[in-house]
Amino acid sequence: MAKLLQSPSKFLPLEWQIANKSQYHRADAQRSQSERLVAESQRLVDEIEKTTRKSQSDVNKKLEQRLEEVRFWKKELDDKLEQLVYETEDLLTYKTRLEKALESFKDPLHITERCLAYREKRVGIDLVYDEVDQELTKEAEIIRGVMALLARTLEEADEQIRLNRSAKYNLEKDLKDKFVALTIDDICFSLNNNSPDIRYSENVLRIEPNSVSLDEWLDFSNANVEKADKQRNNSLMLKSLVDRILSQTANDLRKQCDVVDTAFKNGLKVIKDVRDKLAAHLAKVMEEIASQEKNIAALEKAILDQEGPHKVAHTRLEHRTCRPNVELCRDVAQYRLIKEVQEITHNTARLKDTLAQAQIELKGLHRRQLALQEEIHIKENTIYIDEVLCMQMRKSIPPRDGEDTGGWAGGIRPDAIC
Repeated sequence: MAKLLQSPSKFLPLEWQIANKSQYHRADAQRSQSERLVAESQRLVDEIEKTTRKSQSDVNKKLEQRLEEVRFWKKELDDKLEQLVYETEDLLTYKTRLEKALESFKDPLHITERCLAYREKRVGIDLVYDEVDQELTKEAEIIRGVMALLARTLEEADEQIRLNRSAKYNLEKDLKDKFVALTIDDICFSLNNNSPDIRYSENVLRIEPNSVSLDEWLDFSNANVEKADKQRNNSLMLKSLVDRILSQTANDLRKQCDVVDTAFKNGLKVIKDVRDKLAAHLAKVMEEIASQEKNIAALEKAILDQEGPHKVAHTRLEHRTCRPNVELCRDVAQYRLIKEVQEITHNTARLKDTLAQAQIELKGLHRRQLALQEEIHIKENTIYIDEVLCMQMRKSIPPRDGEDTGGWAGGIRPDAIC
């Protein structure tokens, strides 16, 4: 009995029931709380998964849009590059035309200068600053002006080619960067949650200090495109200018060459006409020389012919002085003999005077003969210089009027220049 009183106190049945119910309630509460957490966790997982899928889909869409945008600009740059390369190559062809044209004008200038030098070898009165000299001088000035213009245009072409290559370099550099960007973004677009090479990276949320804004990116590519367009347009205008210069200068020089050739022909016609007239006068002078020589011979003979009668008259007078005494009479015969001697002496003097004048005239005719022969030689020299040296040499100037130029003067038309 004493041992029973010493055992710990027992709980009452009601306490036992209450304790059990309390356990039930706490278990239900814990379970309910856990169930709510499970439900909330599932909702959160679904929400986050949906958000993640949406974000990843949006990122993929943005990457796809970015790829399309970069491809668009890459195509623009490719087109501009292709156009610029074509224009640059075409401009190089025009540069070659300019170089050939500039080189082709050296021979015409040399020929013109040689013609002027040859004409300095004219002598006497023929060394005149005539129309041919004037037109040759003008032709030389035109050719020098054309060569100076072609040289300046060639410098412009070189500078434009340099600018085209600079724009081409910028396009190629931009294209290269866009190709790399396309490659990177294409790889990024192809990645998914099951890709084998995905991984965590440190400090990926950083903004690169050398990065640019979208507007700056657009402005950069747009500036390259605009620069390429500008240089392409400048190339087109320069090519048009080259065509006009080659055509206009060729026409101007062709006209001047025709003027020079016409001046040569007209000058030669005048000189030959003068030469022929001088030759006609020379022939007449030669005829007159022959006539005067015959006249002098006749005068000399006439003078000689007077010696016989003169001697006879003198002899007769001498003999008659020997008549004796009163026979030494001043008769009619004596007076006639004296008069005869006087007549013959007077006539001989007249013949000698005429002979002297004839000899003077003959000398004058000979001087005139030499002068005419010298003048004809001067004219022949001028004709040789203009017709043989100058005009024959001018035929070696490149082909004209429908002849095959073989690409002479950088593509100038055959009838465009002499």
